[in-house]
Amino acid sequence: MNKTVTAFPPSFWAFAVCLIASLYVHFSVPPTWVEQKTTIQVFVNDQGQYYFLEEEKVVLINEIIAYEESPLRQQVLDQVRDTPNLEEQWVVELDATTGAEKVSALKASPHFGAWSLLPALVAISLCLLTREPLSSLFAGVVVGAFMLGNFNLLDEVLIPAFASSNSASILLLYLWLLGGLLGVWSKTGAAQQFAEFMAHKFIRGPRSAKFIAWLLGMVFFQGGSISTVLAGVAIKPLADKNQVSHEEASYIVDTTGAPVASLLAFNAWPLFVQSLIFVPGVAFLSTEASRINFYFSSLIFSFYSILAILGALALSLNLTVLPGKGLMKARQRAAQTGELDRGEAIPISAPELHTNQVPAGYSSSIVEFIAPLLLLIFISFGSFVLLGSPQVNWAFGAALLLAILIALLKGMNLRHVIDGIGNGLKGVIMAVTIMMLAITLGSISDETGGGLYLIDLLGDRVPYYALPAALLALTIITSISTGSSWGTYAVAFPLAMPLAWAIAEGQAIANPQLYMSICFACVLNGGVFGDQCSPISDTTILSATTTGCDLMDHVKTQFEPAFYTVGLSAILWTISVVVVA
Repeated sequence: MNKTVTAFPPSFWAFAVCLIASLYVHFSVPPTWVEQKTTIQVFVNDQGQYYFLEEEKVVLINEIIAYEESPLRQQVLDQVRDTPNLEEQWVVELDATTGAEKVSALKASPHFGAWSLLPALVAISLCLLTREPLSSLFAGVVVGAFMLGNFNLLDEVLIPAFASSNSASILLLYLWLLGGLLGVWSKTGAAQQFAEFMAHKFIRGPRSAKFIAWLLGMVFFQGGSISTVLAGVAIKPLADKNQVSHEEASYIVDTTGAPVASLLAFNAWPLFVQSLIFVPGVAFLSTEASRINFYFSSLIFSFYSILAILGALALSLNLTVLPGKGLMKARQRAAQTGELDRGEAIPISAPELHTNQVPAGYSSSIVEFIAPLLLLIFISFGSFVLLGSPQVNWAFGAALLLAILIALLKGMNLRHVIDGIGNGLKGVIMAVTIMMLAITLGSISDETGGGLYLIDLLGDRVPYYALPAALLALTIITSISTGSSWGTYAVAFPLAMPLAWAIAEGQAIANPQLYMSICFACVLNGGVFGDQCSPISDTTILSATTTGCDLMDHVKTQFEPAFYTVGLSAILWTISVVVVA
């Protein structure tokens, strides 16, 4: 009797090979230790103690030694193979330009050469091969954990990662608060009422629906997960009612997120980024105010963010300006067949969030959608203005409570409200799990030193005209690998900005500040591109979740127009460098 033998798919053998490679790295490849120096503005109190300010709090520095005596300087690290005894040390040295003392925090960080990129490459490659992000991310986590010698995945990797404050915040915000809010809106029919109101007043078909979606994305300008969620939940009913493909809706949501936020002052981006771009001896980067001014003066060179936003506008108006074959095919499918997803698509949000579940006899109202949404925006924006940081949990919590209160006051049974919340939790559980695994993988990629290795590749061998494009490419690879623009900036800016200044001085650039602005824009926009296109990015996952799109369909259809845009941007940056230099 013949037996059918099922062959393992190529993805299985790829994972097996990478797993063996991770064991080889752990047992046979010694880490390369790299000095990382962060110069910080310090002060001296009446008792002669050094201190610095962290979020307006005074932090004392207990001990400072001469840089030449530190075991964490590169000359010493080049001679060692084992882990340094110290994690961080404060050092003082004389500035070669001004002769003034400067104090820095010195630490040593490891990387494993090109092997450092293995965990992220495994996850991304398997995502593309299998279209199954959950198992692909887990495979990347396993490979990275084995590289680092963490063979007890449960106790050494997953439990610490899932028990972290970051994971707790994800569970609170995206599972309970966001899931609950979406579930209540689905139960009350509020989102459907909003779609019908907008369709009656402003929308006459798919093109006007996409244009309104683009405008809503521009309105929710905070950037990151909050703007993605706000835009996504507002756009979804409009897009579905007017036969807009889920791929196009996801693209509009994602492209009006980080690109818009990076260009505006009314969010946390400028404050965060300015803290990373201090370069000793550079006057226009010497104070917080001067760095913020530098940030905004450099935005004229943010070619990718500007072109991406205009590209999303062109798509919403059905103009064929670099939309990519995938998005065009999705548009034709929706127009000709009414199918908003590809036939084999597997959306990562459950259908419970997108179907009408209104109890018999309950009268839905647009107020039930608008009032919680406005409260959410008000608290987010108000807390940013008053506290310097948007309190997202407060905003979503208040919006959920208001949605529940309105439903109860209008006569909905408490059991129906709880049932709606339960359906909402079920609807986002897969996306939340993917996000938690993505964050775990990003943390492992940071430990293996992927970003550090990529930036360290440049050294001082790059000619001035090639540096912006090189910084762009390395920032893109790092942000795609980690799924985080801000995480990439924390690695890239402290290395890229001093390198750009050294090249500007060493190669006699005529306009060094403009040269620095172009290099700065390349890193800023490279992080935006990578975060936007990475299948392990929270904004990518949430764009697909809130619009009901298959994650990998969103990634693949978005990548082509984004790639065209970033390629054109790279050409513009190179021309700009040649002109200003």
